[in-house]
Amino acid sequence: MAEGLALEIDNLQVAVEGKQILRGVTLRVGPGEVHAVMGPNGSGKSTMANTLAGHPRYEVTGGDVRLGGESILSLGADERARAGLFLAFQYPVEVPGVKVASFINAALKARGRTLPFVQFRKLLLEKIALLEWDEAVAARYLNEGFSGGERKRNEILQMAMLEPRIAIMDETDSGLDVDSIKIVSRGVNSLRGPNMGVLIITHYERILRYIEPDFVHVMFEGRLVRSGGPELVSEIEKRGYDWIRDEVAAGLGGQ
Repeated sequence: MAEGLALEIDNLQVAVEGKQILRGVTLRVGPGEVHAVMGPNGSGKSTMANTLAGHPRYEVTGGDVRLGGESILSLGADERARAGLFLAFQYPVEVPGVKVASFINAALKARGRTLPFVQFRKLLLEKIALLEWDEAVAARYLNEGFSGGERKRNEILQMAMLEPRIAIMDETDSGLDVDSIKIVSRGVNSLRGPNMGVLIITHYERILRYIEPDFVHVMFEGRLVRSGGPELVSEIEKRGYDWIRDEVAAGLGGQ
């Protein structure tokens, strides 16, 4: 295993506008591993995703985050992206006037990978076809007029082209119908391999029916209170999150 590619979250504590949200999260995502972090709304999942990506609104009050053994907390969002961290947004924004192909090509160049036009075009069309999309999307403005499913599909297209070391999917399944979830999941599964770790953040089990995680963690009130394998997804689907609340209240939860 290429240990140098791992994402290590060590006792991460985060506040937003003076309110403590994350209260000591420890998690390691190794290359080739798919981790799912589940939990009810308001548990801190998206706060963790945005903190990892370097959003300035989120104040780290303790702990560390390392990528390839090096702390990334002092790096800006662009520097973290160049280091190999990718965040698929929960709510991708429109960028009028910037074509999908141009945006992805610029992102590749920022990562230090410049491809001849013919090679870039060939690779882009291959990835678009993988996502069962019309190649005309390459000439459309980024997310302008896109449906919710198309926006999420575009996030996976970017991930496929950039080949990050760690991909974070922040509630990518939110607002998607079953067909769109299947398409997005097939795209993610095609990218699974020994050089990329994946962190899926969700409060639904449905996307995990199609992307089977190696490890599942439950977040509650800013902490990871339960970890296990794929069987934990089935337990949550059957029992909801009330039993987690009961365990935390009884002092039985913990990383």
